[in-house]
Amino acid sequence: MTRFALTLEFDGGPFMGLQRQSHGPSVQQAVEEAVHAVTGETVTMASAGRTDSGVHALAMRSHVDIEKEITPFRLMEALNAHLRPDPVAVIACEEKPEDWHARFSCVGRRYLYRIINRRAPLTLDAGKAWLIPRPMDADAMHRAAQALIGRHDFTTFRSVHCQAKDPVKTLDRLDIRREGEAVLIEAAARSFLHHQVRSMVGTLSLVGLGQWKEDEIAEVLEARDRQRLGLNAPPDGLYFVEAIYPGEEEGT
Repeated sequence: MTRFALTLEFDGGPFMGLQRQSHGPSVQQAVEEAVHAVTGETVTMASAGRTDSGVHALAMRSHVDIEKEITPFRLMEALNAHLRPDPVAVIACEEKPEDWHARFSCVGRRYLYRIINRRAPLTLDAGKAWLIPRPMDADAMHRAAQALIGRHDFTTFRSVHCQAKDPVKTLDRLDIRREGEAVLIEAAARSFLHHQVRSMVGTLSLVGLGQWKEDEIAEVLEARDRQRLGLNAPPDGLYFVEAIYPGEEEGT
C-alpha cells in the first residue's frame, strides 16, 4: 500500500464542495472515481481542508492509499485523463510515508479572496471573484483587519453549521491590498472555522465601502455573537492557496 499526496487545482463552481456530498457532485467524488477507473480500487480521499460550493483551490493537498504499483507521474497523468471534463487537475503527485496525513499533518493553511471593484460586470472573472461596483478603500480595510490578528474567539465570524469544537483560533495574517481594480485579501492560520474567511471579508467590505468605521471590527469580534456579523461574502472569490507541512517552507 502506497500513500500518494496529490496537489489539486479546481474550479469549485460545478461542485457542491470538496467533501463528498449525498445531494450533488463533489471534488472528492470526482477524484475517487478517477482512482477507481485507474486502479480498480475503492479509496477514500483525505484533504487539508474543506471547501463550500463555489470555492476554488489553487493547490489543495490531499492523499489516497493505493495498492497497485504505479509511479507518481503515471498516476497523475492517468487521473488527469479520467478527470476530464471536470474542472479538476492533479498538478503534483508524490509518495509519502504512511504516517503523513493531508489533514492532520497540516500545520498551516492560506486562503486568498478576490474582490473586483468596478462598475462593469464581470466577464472573464465571472464566478471567480466578488464584484463590488462602489469604490472601496482597501487601506482602511487592511487597518481594520489587524484587530482580528492573533488568538481570539471567532464566534461572530463562524457559521452556525460549523462543526469545530472550539471557536478559538489563531489568525496569523490578514493582509488586504489593491492591485488595479482588484482588492486582494490574504489570510493565513493553522486552521479556520467554517465560513470564517468569507465572514471576515464580508464584514471588512463594509469598512471599505464606508458603511462601518474601522474600530467596529474589534467590537463585533469581542461581541462573540453571530448576529453582529456584517455580511458573509459569496464563495465565488475564495481560493484555497496553500497547505503547509513540517519541513516545507511557506510559499514553496
